[in-house]
Amino acid sequence: MRIAIPVNEKDIHSVVCLSFGRAPYFLVYDTETKKTIFLENIATEIKVGAGIKAAQFLIDNNIKVIIAPGYGENSAKVLLRAGIKVYKNVNACAEDNIKAYEKDELDFLADIHPAIQDNED
Repeated sequence: MRIAIPVNEKDIHSVVCLSFGRAPYFLVYDTETKKTIFLENIATEIKVGAGIKAAQFLIDNNIKVIIAPGYGENSAKVLLRAGIKVYKNVNACAEDNIKAYEKDELDFLADIHPAIQDNED
């Protein structure tokens, strides 16, 4: 299963990015192979709908779980409709969040903020 975490840098020790839709990168961790890759977020530069575009990008990359601090209602609709599970990150680096997920220590994310008209996250 593939897990995605929005991060600021291409480093497993990077902190989790506060913005889902405008995160520079998504760390992708495969729970079966234990391998990590980084995907450049294609939604960072668009003016409207970054969260929706980022959500669809992750769906297209076969992501089944996302660990993030929050996300917008429009991206939430896309993710939930696709059956993606979204968990609330712990205040730590990406690697620590992966470990917490594997130990079943993360809560489901309920922090959905209203859509922002000019730059949806």
